Amino acid sequence: MDVLFSLPIFGYLLGPALSSWSTSLNLLFFYMTWSTLVLSQPPIVVHIFGILAIRIVFFLIPSLATLFFDVSLPSLAEGIKHGGRSALPPRDAAALAKLLGLVLLNVSIITAIEGVLSFVFMLIFNEPVFKTTTTLPLPWGIAKHVLILLSARETLLYYIHRFVLHGKSYRWLSKRHQAYAHAKAGAPFSLRLMADHPLPLLFYRFLPLYLSAIVIRPHILTYFFVLTICTLEETLAMSGYTVVPGIIMGGIVQRSAIHYASKGTSNYGSWGILDWVNGTSKGRDVLEDVKREAEKHHVKERSSKKIDQGMSAVREGVKTRRSSRKKASQ
Repeated sequence: MDVLFSLPIFGYLLGPALSSWSTSLNLLFFYMTWSTLVLSQPPIVVHIFGILAIRIVFFLIPSLATLFFDVSLPSLAEGIKHGGRSALPPRDAAALAKLLGLVLLNVSIITAIEGVLSFVFMLIFNEPVFKTTTTLPLPWGIAKHVLILLSARETLLYYIHRFVLHGKSYRWLSKRHQAYAHAKAGAPFSLRLMADHPLPLLFYRFLPLYLSAIVIRPHILTYFFVLTICTLEETLAMSGYTVVPGIIMGGIVQRSAIHYASKGTSNYGSWGILDWVNGTSKGRDVLEDVKREAEKHHVKERSSKKIDQGMSAVREGVKTRRSSRKKASQ
């Protein structure tokens, strides 16, 4: 665990919360740590330990923490779960141990496969699949790649989830997905994110992001950042809690709960945009989430206020010019 937390990405992400250093000192410390790591370790080692650390910190630890809460205080947990008591995890120790074993196996398999694919890529092309250099990516490059990766991942995820894992053309995969991921009707809990048959899990949780990433080949820090976003989003989406902060994220959690409660008949994407476009959305759709978010931040009122301020400035400018002209003519 010490090795995992020594990765600079966690110093960068958690540093502001754990210390009172200024932003410039944090960035300097991050750059020095990152440079030391890159110069002292092979790119494949940085890659594998990075993705493993992200899945442990942003999936496994939060999932075990929420599982402990759900099992220890079921009467309190059911009050903040979509579906109430039906969404609570089993309290049987043997069932939970079996579930945890499957999760750990799947995390190991996904990490190992990504490591093997990246190693094969390096052998063929004589360079790492992602740019692993001491030079940090520029903000514009990060923003561009993050947008591309998230959009491509969402598109692939939706169509793979709908037509491969819940379609009729790939019966073997869809049956395994139904038997494992949808074994329990009702809203899920976070640990079930990785509680699927390994093959459907690879198609759904691994390929959409990894395939998108190897096409554009961003800096590995950008890839780590996107993987962190996706892992945290999926962990929260699978939690089943009605108290997840944020209207947009709350809508994602609700749609995920409906997807599992309905045995996978709707809500195949994460964001809900493609579900809305293709008519597979059920429950509160993404447009309603956006509308609520706008109302929450009083976007209309602020826009009207800005417009009024702009018009007032224009009127004042016109008056000033007219008065100047009159004085000049006199």
